[in-house]
Amino acid sequence: MKRRSLSTLGIFLLAASVVSFIIFYVIVMVSNQGYSYVDVNTMELTQLREIEEGAPIAVIDTTLGEIRCVLYPEYAPKTVAQFTRLAENGYYDNTYVFEAKNDVYFAAGAGDADGSLPDGATEEQERLPQELHQNLWPLRGALCALNTTEEGGYFARVFKSQKKYTGSRFMILGSVDFSDEEFVQQFRDASGSEELADAFIERGGVPNFSQQVTVFGQVYEGMEVSDAICAAALAQENAAGYTPPAEEIRILSVTIGSYGEEETETQE
Repeated sequence: MKRRSLSTLGIFLLAASVVSFIIFYVIVMVSNQGYSYVDVNTMELTQLREIEEGAPIAVIDTTLGEIRCVLYPEYAPKTVAQFTRLAENGYYDNTYVFEAKNDVYFAAGAGDADGSLPDGATEEQERLPQELHQNLWPLRGALCALNTTEEGGYFARVFKSQKKYTGSRFMILGSVDFSDEEFVQQFRDASGSEELADAFIERGGVPNFSQQVTVFGQVYEGMEVSDAICAAALAQENAAGYTPPAEEIRILSVTIGSYGEEETETQE
């Protein structure tokens, strides 16, 4: 009798495990939040392509120099639309770089060096649904929207089905260290795509941000300025948990324009 009860319990636990896996699989496959399904057979690494004439761009003028980014409204339409609208309204003028992380990224667009939002910020613009796409990845120079908040309880977090939101502040990525050969080989083995692995290894980037942040643009000129900001000496962590540059770095303006023929020789 005892053996039969144990057998029944074992069957129940096995069945529960199978059901749990099926639920997890379905959520991963159909959800557009959390994990994103990536089909490597149809994936196109848009950031590696030549920029088409007339493509929308953002010219980010900083106190250390100018950074030019191509924008991707076809993949992140809501994010690009909001960024464009705010830029054209002068929202980013004289805002601050409020965090930098040891060559990995810098975050900007704050009203003060402490990371606070600029004057005129609204709750609506800080709750923009995250937009993820298999054609955009956190490569070095990726222009990304900063995550703000998420909705969902314990199970949503476990199954990565929570709703995530971004806001008006943005970040530009540097790169983790790809100099360790063992790490590089492990990364290549786990990537699932030789093309994607090569892109990260050759160009740099932050692989652990993959399909976790909204990528909506890519630096094509001024990468040395972006790298310098990412590598800035840092002040101590502030009350908000940010580590701002020790010496103030500001965004003087963000100008929206179109990619033109005169720039074709500056692509990286």
